[in-house]
Amino acid sequence: MTTTNATATTTQVFRVYINAPAQKVWDAITDPEWNARYGYHSRQEFELRPGGAYRAFASEDMASHGAPNVIIDGEVLEVDPPRKLVQTWHAMFDEATSAEPPTRLTWELAERGGVTELTVTHNLEGAPATLSIVSGAQAEAGGGWAMIVSDLKTLLETGKTLDF
Repeated sequence: MTTTNATATTTQVFRVYINAPAQKVWDAITDPEWNARYGYHSRQEFELRPGGAYRAFASEDMASHGAPNVIIDGEVLEVDPPRKLVQTWHAMFDEATSAEPPTRLTWELAERGGVTELTVTHNLEGAPATLSIVSGAQAEAGGGWAMIVSDLKTLLETGKTLDF
């Protein structure tokens, strides 16, 4: 997995190799039955068409700490299953992230012999509060994208998630 330094750039890139076919990785990203099982355990819904809606919902734990029902929203910009998904991503974790503009998130999948290279690129121009969270720089906010893609990999390869 590679990351860029949060203080050096507003584009964060995370790469992981998953021992699973690209379609299975795609499904784990886009299917609410899958995506609620790893990372922050928040169910995400995609309307998989350009102009479609994207929403991530607070988990029970997040809701118990006062999180709004919808914690992230956005718009699907480009869909090429199971190779590429581009979307906007607007975090509503708190007043600071809610006040920032939507950011751009790109998921790229390339399968090589049953192993999928997943690259997550998050352009966070104009969104320093969101950048601080998704980069993992705020320990109290969890591990950001590095944690999410690591947990996704673990789930697909072992059937279990990491114990955070």
